[in-house]
Amino acid sequence: MGLVTPKLDDRQFQEIVDEAKSRIPHFCKEWTDHNVSDPGITLIELFAWMTDLLLYRLNQVPDLHYIKFLELLGIKLRETVPAKVPVTFWLSAPQPNPVLFPAGTEVASTQTETERSIVFSTDEDLLVQPPELVEVLARVSSSKSGKKRYRELNLRRLETGFEGIDVFTEVPEVDDALYFGFSNDLSKHILGFKFDFDPAGGAGIDPTIPPYEWEATTGKENGHWEQCEFESDTTRGMNSAGKIHIHLPKMGKYEVNNKAMYWVRVRIKDISPAEEQDGMRPYDKSPRLRQLSVASWGGTIPSTHAQQIKRELLGLSDGTPGQRFQTQFNPILKRIPGEILLSSAENEPPQEWEEVPDFAESELDSKHYTLDSVSGELRFGPAVRQQDGTIKLYGAIPPKGAKLVLQRYRYGGGEIGNVQAGILNTLKTAIPYIARVANREPAWGGLDAEPLESAKMRAPALLRSRDRAVTEADFEFLARQAMPAAIGRVKCLQPRPAEAGRVVPGQVYVLVIPRFSHQEGFISPEQLKPKEEDIEGLTAYLDERRLLTTRLDIRPPAYHWVSANVELSAAPSVEHSKLEEEVLSRLYHFLNPLTGGTRGEGWSFGRDLFVSDVYQCLQGIPGVLFIRNVDLHQAKPGGEAQGDAVEVVEVVAHGVIASGRHSVKFI
Repeated sequence: MGLVTPKLDDRQFQEIVDEAKSRIPHFCKEWTDHNVSDPGITLIELFAWMTDLLLYRLNQVPDLHYIKFLELLGIKLRETVPAKVPVTFWLSAPQPNPVLFPAGTEVASTQTETERSIVFSTDEDLLVQPPELVEVLARVSSSKSGKKRYRELNLRRLETGFEGIDVFTEVPEVDDALYFGFSNDLSKHILGFKFDFDPAGGAGIDPTIPPYEWEATTGKENGHWEQCEFESDTTRGMNSAGKIHIHLPKMGKYEVNNKAMYWVRVRIKDISPAEEQDGMRPYDKSPRLRQLSVASWGGTIPSTHAQQIKRELLGLSDGTPGQRFQTQFNPILKRIPGEILLSSAENEPPQEWEEVPDFAESELDSKHYTLDSVSGELRFGPAVRQQDGTIKLYGAIPPKGAKLVLQRYRYGGGEIGNVQAGILNTLKTAIPYIARVANREPAWGGLDAEPLESAKMRAPALLRSRDRAVTEADFEFLARQAMPAAIGRVKCLQPRPAEAGRVVPGQVYVLVIPRFSHQEGFISPEQLKPKEEDIEGLTAYLDERRLLTTRLDIRPPAYHWVSANVELSAAPSVEHSKLEEEVLSRLYHFLNPLTGGTRGEGWSFGRDLFVSDVYQCLQGIPGVLFIRNVDLHQAKPGGEAQGDAVEVVEVVAHGVIASGRHSVKFI
């Protein structure tokens, strides 16, 4: 049985009043009027109320002691984590000279009468440059050998509109492509192509869903090409004059046809069965290009939910140890290089001070200070009396009269920053030539500061692990400590050789499911794959804390994709579309690695899925008369059902259930 913290006094206001009334006959027999209107009873109630306040304060003493104990252990509340999102800046028109979007540029949501705007700041500079197109190649099939070859196109003729040129093979084939070689780096740019295509070419396709995709070179060893995000296409699938806008990724040089440049290409893709079902068809005849021009229309910059404060005056030093100052804004976000404290006094040069987590290693001349991220309190080193009676200073003290200035810090963060796509639409920093701004994807990663109750629950786990990873619980606890904003769920498995066959002794698997915004509804396979930088950071963190003989392997779990086909009958007055939406919402919520399962904490690792689980999930939906049948199928990752219906989906120990595409049929 767990230890229960007792209340030092559990009496309430009415109990104190009743106890006082019961003592009246013993101490004052002449007092016979005990009604509420009697002045004496009023005084008793007044003193009972004051006593109740004292007891309330007294009962907080155990919590105070517990908090002081947490401080002795060095446990602090986890600071606020800001959300991050790429923000796209659109130019009013292509500019002949480079346009600089400086780091710290602020964009925000629309402010209303009831809600304040949510402000994001860009993390880095972006110089939008005019593109320098120096090469255009067509990759087509040879009429003799059938192999792909490169054909150089005359760029000057294309720019002047001299003549029409087939950009693909006469009958376009998969992997035919049109290449554009640039001499300058156009990473994160919005590239706009202005084309003039002959209407007689490019026959056979549906102009609304053309069978091609845009890609750019990244220079990475594991993949030289990365797909570009598509913005707009007014050429009707390369069938008329118009413009195509694409968003370029981080680019790198790559060699095409023995020429190393920054390449962008449009490539004929292989049409999948799902795309064919949607109406995508291949070209019967190659598009014919008559004129071409390229321009930069803006760029995309990573941004953080934060506002920056520069050169904030904290106050004047009085020359005593242990001074405390308060910043104007909080919570303060994680500091970055260059955010330092300056102290300056008359006739003295400015001094640079360094932030430290505590003063344990500070010496008499150490220019150190601590800064609480949650409260914004800044402290200098204290003076502590030693056992021999001497006074020891833990850190230097700013001289009396010195001005204390924070050079730079950022504040903000929290779950409020996890905004949906398109919410950030207002430019707060004045930059010329900007037409509009927008976030094309939802922001993610924002977390509020840790509440006190959570820190109390964390203390026992910290005492057990002592910042080293031995047991499965240690690995899971430390992984969540390392990256609370990036990890949604974590599971550690330590297979034993006797149970798992040929397993390397000391092998430890840490299974990570990433955290992301909007966990309800359909989740794509890409969302469930942890980022490479998160895996690398977590590996480095756990490597410092594991045993020397432990072999660490951090990976995503094995996802078992399932699809449910439900047949049900609806009440006559119920709208089918709304009922279908409710059924699908429950299925996607229940068959979910993050929110699923019977407890809503994510599907349990290694737990099989039965058809009866789906029936139980759908019980009690208003408007459903009965559920006639549920067919459970294994599915492709994030796709449709495949194979015959099954009664049970078996899940391996390192696996969880994830939803494919579900369907509802009314009978």
